[in-house]
Amino acid sequence: MNTDGRSAAVILDRDGVLNVDHGYVGEVARLEWIAGAKAAVRHFNDRGLLVIVATNQSGVARGFFDLAAVDTVHEQMRADLAVEGARIDDFYVCPYLADAPVAEFAHPNHPDRKPNPGMILRAIADWSIDPARALVIGDNERDLEAGRRAGVRGALFTGGNLDAFVAGLTLPK
Repeated sequence: MNTDGRSAAVILDRDGVLNVDHGYVGEVARLEWIAGAKAAVRHFNDRGLLVIVATNQSGVARGFFDLAAVDTVHEQMRADLAVEGARIDDFYVCPYLADAPVAEFAHPNHPDRKPNPGMILRAIADWSIDPARALVIGDNERDLEAGRRAGVRGALFTGGNLDAFVAGLTLPK
């Protein structure tokens, strides 16, 4: 049992973990849930885990869509999950890219851009997450590296049904 008041959490990448990565998903019409993703989020909620999304969104830096469009996709995700009795507690978005055509989002090595741990470290601080009681689930080594740099273990999701995948994991308590 946790006595220090810090929370357990699952920190998820978005594209390729929660939704199908169609390449730069910046509009609701392109949002397609991964099989079992909504059930997996509900499973995490039922276990009392915080559910955080940490996502690189270089489509913003490339000028394909803006941050408001990302927010709209996230609002739709929240609405879709609510129908299933599930929720994401927070979204952390990194729109920065080293060679960004949109100057506002050009940064040579932004601390939030995975594999850097900035988004995860902010979530840990904002939500009082215990890194030892957290798990990063990503579909790319950079997701897991960001977790490692933040002191959080990771699991690589390579596709299929997310709920079936998480059933085989040791989840934080």
